[in-house]
Formats: sequence, structure tokens, C-alpha cells
Amino acid sequence: MNKADLLVVEDDPALSRLIGYNLEKQGYAVRVVGDGEAALEQVRQKRPDLLLLDWMLPGFSGLEVCRQLRGQPKTATLPIVMLSARGEETDTIRGLDTGADDYLVKPFSMEALFARVKAMLRRLPPADKTLRFDTLVMDRVSHKVERSGRLLALGPTEYRLLEFFMLNPGKVFSREELLKHAWERSSFVELRTVDVHIRRLRQTLNEGDEQDLIRTVRARGYALDLPQG
Repeated sequence: MNKADLLVVEDDPALSRLIGYNLEKQGYAVRVVGDGEAALEQVRQKRPDLLLLDWMLPGFSGLEVCRQLRGQPKTATLPIVMLSARGEETDTIRGLDTGADDYLVKPFSMEALFARVKAMLRRLPPADKTLRFDTLVMDRVSHKVERSGRLLALGPTEYRLLEFFMLNPGKVFSREELLKHAWERSSFVELRTVDVHIRRLRQTLNEGDEQDLIRTVRARGYALDLPQG
């Protein structure tokens, strides 16, 4: 599975380390730089999926970085979340008018940052628009799933579970891992809920004598896999 590539531009070393560490724990690939010039160079080398940009930076300010990126065709649509201690409404408007897609006022919780990141990344078109596994075909644009040509009626949670499985075929995931990836607010969901949705997913996937593609691994979790033997 390809990790979303995030570029964090923050001149406070302690805060940049904290943000980078927590985002990596969420499963993202993270690059961290401390000034505007380094940020522009990193973007030139490799366009990130999302830019987390501090306003007050040495050299180029975050606003100037944003202006420059918006003025170039390759980065005109790059998702940008501006981070700033400037919390007045006029500051927020200025940041958004300069080209930021979202504005997060410091100090902020990691949960608030994660929510912003997830929301921004949801707007990105999937890198792989069609996923395939055995007789399963998932269209990630229309959100339609078929098995052997049969259209499957999946609920949103079952869809997210299946998408995660199809991005990682054969890999065993614990209930905790599935909870993290299929539920955005996993702290409010019990682990046994995962079993309920796995059962629903199985019921939808399997019809008649079709092979069960969801493998249960005792004391470990579940995997999307072909039956052995």
C-alpha cells in the first residue's frame, strides 16, 4: 500500500518533531523542513500529497510559499493546510485567500490535525482507480464493487474494510488495525464491532458455493486471501 506523502514545514523543532512523529504513527510518510526555501526545494524534488505549512517561517513566510506554489501549474492544486498562532478571523481569511485550503490555529490537538489531514486526503483521486482480487473488482471512483459480474451492495464500513483488504491482499490485520483504518473515530468503537462488520462483509461477498475470500487467523485477525489447498 502506498503511503500518503506529507510535507511538514515548521520552524519550531519540538513541534515539528511532535507532528512528524504522530503523523508517522498514523501511517503516513512524512518529510519535515524548517524554512520556506527548503519547503519549495522539497516540493520541486517531489510533489507531496499534502503540505502542512506554518505561517511564520524564517526567510520566505508561509504566505509567500503558498503564493509561489499556487502560481506554478504543477502545484496550483497542491492541498495546503496552513498552521498558525494567528487566530483572528482576518488572519484566517488572509491565509485562505492566499491559497491555503484549510487553516489550523495553534495550539491544536493531534486529533484535530489528523482530522484535517484525513479530510484533505479524501479529496484526492485514488492513485489506483480500480482494484482487483480474484473475481472481485472495485471501482474506487464510483464506489461500485462486483464479484464475478455480480454487483455487491456494501455499506460504507464494509466498503472501507474491503478497500483496505484489497490494497493489502494476503496480509493479516488485527482488529485494532482494521478499526484504525475503517473507522475514523476508532476510540468510540468497540473491537467486537469489527467482527460484526467482517461477518456482514462475508455475507455480501459470498453467494452459493463461492469461495470465502476473508480468512480468519486465530488470535491474530483477518486477511483477504484465497483458500489454501
